[in-house]
Amino acid sequence: MIANAMLISLAVLLACLFWLMGELKFLVPYKRLIFHQYGTLLLAWLGILFVNLFAAIYWIQRKFFLKDTGRKLRHIDNHAGGGQMSMPLPNDDWNAR
Repeated sequence: MIANAMLISLAVLLACLFWLMGELKFLVPYKRLIFHQYGTLLLAWLGILFVNLFAAIYWIQRKFFLKDTGRKLRHIDNHAGGGQMSMPLPNDDWNAR
């Protein structure tokens, strides 16, 4: 899941960078000056953007793709164990006492 989030984050970040390169063609003559003056700030900004993008994609994957994982794993465990459960399910009547 982490590898998928990293791959998607890198793809989105690269797509945004290529789009920006197309939009900011008028700054090409000042490239050396911009990188010299603001290179560290731009690199830090890209790092922060990547971390936030990675966290958002990771959260989305966990929220939508791991839905009801416990129930699905219990179903697989029941079939693998011959229908017997290794641990009983919580009973609402027992918790009410």
